[in-house]
Amino acid sequence: MSEKEMLKISVEEFDRIQDYMVSCEKDSEVYRKLKRRYTALKVILTVSGINLTELDLIKE
Repeated sequence: MSEKEMLKISVEEFDRIQDYMVSCEKDSEVYRKLKRRYTALKVILTVSGINLTELDLIKE
């Protein structure tokens, strides 16, 4: 898999995770688990040079 394909998949997953987070209660266990993945994806995308300003709906 190329780097470009991995970044595409990561952006899509980042978007999907945020959709789930918006649907959950912030104090739920599901939200906390999603938040861990959200944070990991945010780090990966930021280090890869992806500007998350427009993509990041959660902003945490």
